[in-house]
Amino acid sequence: MPEDSFFSSQVFDSRDPVDVTPPPRPSDGTEKSSWSTKRKIALGTVALVGLVMLSVGGVFGARILSQKDATLNTPDRVAGLTRDTSDAALGTADDLRSAFAAGIDLDESVGAVYKDAASAEHSVLLFGGTTLLWSPEKDLDTLFALVTDGDGAVRGLRKVPEGSLGGVMKCGTTMTEGEEIAVCGWADHGSVGIGLFPGRTVDDAAKLFGEIRPAVEKR
Repeated sequence: MPEDSFFSSQVFDSRDPVDVTPPPRPSDGTEKSSWSTKRKIALGTVALVGLVMLSVGGVFGARILSQKDATLNTPDRVAGLTRDTSDAALGTADDLRSAFAAGIDLDESVGAVYKDAASAEHSVLLFGGTTLLWSPEKDLDTLFALVTDGDGAVRGLRKVPEGSLGGVMKCGTTMTEGEEIAVCGWADHGSVGIGLFPGRTVDDAAKLFGEIRPAVEKR
């Protein structure tokens, strides 16, 4: 074979594929350690989120358990007021109870009119009911929406101190036969109540309602 023919057979052909794979790096455990650290961080984050959710869920569940078995009664005397047992008062209380009970599904409901010995114009109309409420504030707002006049629902609603029974309490004003009267309500995971306070300011009604509720609601 001619000499240059031999060498021509050995010439590198540029069309041949070139292996550009980098040589393997010595394993010193750094990469493995990095992935391990990332996994630990991820697992730690998931665990932390889980613990927070369990904590929140536990508090929420404990609150429901502590409030769900409420009972309501209408004692003869409450906060210096006396329950009015006249036929007119009993009829008003029953009408009020029926009207509000139609707006929310309750297991049991009560209604009463309490009179103030100092002034017949300061009587308090009270309605309440018991059931398991998952969203007390939302259900309370639903009841407030039933206390309406031609101009709309209760106005100026604001939260007031709910006392040791917890839940939420709100007060505002509404119009009845052209007269503005104060209205207050409470709701927790086991009960809801509304009070109408003719002849009283919202602040006075909120204070009085704060005394009435613990006398009416028991757990």
